[in-house]
Amino acid sequence: MTLNRSRNTEEEAPIQVAHSNRLEAGAFPYMLILPSVVVILLVIAFPLVYSLYVSFTPYELLRPNSLNFTLGKALRNYEKLLDDAIFWRSLGNTIIFLAVSVNLSYALSLALSQLLARVTVGQSILRTLLMVPMMFAPILVGMQFRWFFNASVGLVNNFLYSLGLIQAQGQIAWLVDVPLGMFSIIVASVWMNIPVLTIILLAGTLSLPTETFEAAEVDGASGWQKFRFITFPLLAPFTYIALTIMSLDIARAFDIVRIMTDGGPAHRTEMLWTYITRLSIENTKFGLGSAMSWITVFLSVLFTLYFFRQLVKARIVR
Repeated sequence: MTLNRSRNTEEEAPIQVAHSNRLEAGAFPYMLILPSVVVILLVIAFPLVYSLYVSFTPYELLRPNSLNFTLGKALRNYEKLLDDAIFWRSLGNTIIFLAVSVNLSYALSLALSQLLARVTVGQSILRTLLMVPMMFAPILVGMQFRWFFNASVGLVNNFLYSLGLIQAQGQIAWLVDVPLGMFSIIVASVWMNIPVLTIILLAGTLSLPTETFEAAEVDGASGWQKFRFITFPLLAPFTYIALTIMSLDIARAFDIVRIMTDGGPAHRTEMLWTYITRLSIENTKFGLGSAMSWITVFLSVLFTLYFFRQLVKARIVR
């Protein structure tokens, strides 16, 4: 009996060791990502949850006691925003800014990518030069274009004056007029974001199968027909990825708007993010600012989901 027990113990020991090793091996990957998870929870998850809570309160920075949640008045901030004319103006300006900037950036980037794909000499040099706008911080781009569109000493007005298109007394107030202020911001945004979009579309163009184009040439297809029926449809996955990245990036163009116009004059170029800053920082209304921030988060999620659905469809078609 004693001999059998000792043999059973000896046989069970390796099994227990192997089982413990498997448990340690299974827990080891989670231990590796644990620091990152903790940082994400502290830096991203907690501020998001806290801002969501603040959005249901009338919290103002100068009134610490106002940070209290009342179930019956939880939606007061969202109701105020729905009745706020400046909020609707900033939302309309943001939609116009995104629609024009994204579509104009895409059209110019698509044209540049197709031209670069056909360059045989010095393509690497052109790619390097194309990346130059990406080296500038958005705040520097805003300061640069604010000087370009300055009514008195701006480069644009001086150039138009040298061509005789405007008079010395008729300087154009680019950053003040209603349509021109938005136009100036869009030009700055497009100049800064074209390189990324062009590089993505260029990479997609260079990765397309050459056999399809060779077959089209044998069938006598023209250059436009090859682009319209081959290149453009096959670029759909790259297009949706690029547009998603570009839209989210442009939607965070706070620096350019704040430096160039600061949402003025009289809220004519007010965007959602500049109005959020005005409510939260300048007016210390953190509750209203948090509610408006969550509205933009909700709209951004819907926008991103739409693009990803289109991306899935494009991959299926391909």
